[in-house]
Amino acid sequence: MPTESGSCSTARQAKQKRKSHSLSIRRTNSSEQERTGLPREMLEGQDSKLPSSVRSTLLELFGQIEREFENLYIENLELRREIDTLNERLAAEGQAIDGAELSKGQLKTKASHSTSQLSQKLKTTYKASTSKIVSSFKTTTSRAVCQLVKEYIGHRDGIWDVSVARTQPVVLGTASADHTALLWSIETGKCLVKYSGHVGSVNSIKFHPSEQLALTASGDQTAHIWRYVVQLPTPQPIADPSQQISGEDEVECSDKDEPDIDGDVSSDCPTIRVPLTSLKSHQGVVIAADWLVGGKQAVTASWDRTANLYDVETSELVHSLTGHDQELTHCCTHPTQRLVVTSSRDTTFRLWDFRDPSIHSVNVFQGHTDTVTSAVFTVGDNVVSGSDDRTVKVWDLKNMRSPIATIRTDSAINRINVCVGQKIIALPHDNRQVRLFDMSGVRLARLPRSSRQGHRRMVCCSAWSEDHPICNLFTCGFDRQAIGWNINIPALLQEK
Repeated sequence: MPTESGSCSTARQAKQKRKSHSLSIRRTNSSEQERTGLPREMLEGQDSKLPSSVRSTLLELFGQIEREFENLYIENLELRREIDTLNERLAAEGQAIDGAELSKGQLKTKASHSTSQLSQKLKTTYKASTSKIVSSFKTTTSRAVCQLVKEYIGHRDGIWDVSVARTQPVVLGTASADHTALLWSIETGKCLVKYSGHVGSVNSIKFHPSEQLALTASGDQTAHIWRYVVQLPTPQPIADPSQQISGEDEVECSDKDEPDIDGDVSSDCPTIRVPLTSLKSHQGVVIAADWLVGGKQAVTASWDRTANLYDVETSELVHSLTGHDQELTHCCTHPTQRLVVTSSRDTTFRLWDFRDPSIHSVNVFQGHTDTVTSAVFTVGDNVVSGSDDRTVKVWDLKNMRSPIATIRTDSAINRINVCVGQKIIALPHDNRQVRLFDMSGVRLARLPRSSRQGHRRMVCCSAWSEDHPICNLFTCGFDRQAIGWNINIPALLQEK
């Protein structure tokens, strides 16, 4: 009997030690199992200098810890099933949960509070998502308003820029990291011309306002002007896009899912290898280029923190525009006036005024907190800027102090484009989405994307073609394809 009472006393002491040194016990147990890799049954049978009562108490405590973790594991599995059920319900109603990381974030919550906190957040998320469905029905109706018409597949690497010719014949141009620029038939999706004069990534492409000339900017520190001649193929009947739209909502696609390319489709089309003019003055990557109104001058933007204005006929440098503190990301010219806007990683964009030959004024726009990825003109006195800070801002050139509208999104924004006639902004995102807003910041639609249509990787650029009867919006991305969309603008504005 004295031995039994001594065992109880020893057990109580072990229990007190456990309370005061629980962390040490866990670490000791963990390290022992990692070193030996032996199961618990084998540990029980090993010789130990500890009294048997202490060993049994410790083993019982470790067993309780194991059962506690088992309960937490089972609880997390049940919570995962609840999340999947909620996602399926929301998907059936046409709205997927915006926070795809919900399950990961909730499962990292402290174990003692995981059940109550997660259930509360599930209720909150469901209510918020349901409210979003009711308040913005554009998500489910965008399929009828925005329809995929044609895919342009042929580049061997990501496509940085897309542009539409402003003269007849109207063709689509794409600039790619595969060192080429391609011209496409909008109706048939056939490659018409391949330009291979650059030795670096082709970062942008713009068409001359009145001639069959293209201006491309490249990572080889140059911009090229080259002439093209195309003969459009006979258009073939295009299937009704509404027949291609499945009833399923968006699903996440792997970044590795890219369009299949059987051979080089551009190998059969004429290739241009030598430019008419090469613009050489930059000391870094030329990231963008554009024509000034009239097409007699061109402007380039570079990672050397400068923008250059050139005379097209002589290739001479007219002005070097300095002032940005970091690399430039984009440049754009006004459609009717001698105005240029440049954007930069220094979180600003600058307006350069060349309307008066004797005075070249510059205005600095500050309002973003991260890289300004692009800034473009609209009709009148407005500029729209997009940034990696996930916002788009609409500015009045007569009042630079603050934007007249701000659009907040959930992903960084790349090269934006504005439908001038209808004043609709197309926003391509890093998260593979393309959203449409009006100039006041009201969301109009989101281009449909599923496992069978839409971009599978980051969307780099968008371009409107308001007069084309079939495709009036084009997008391109890292998935090596450009896409032509038909946007029913009257229906879009009517829903608004």
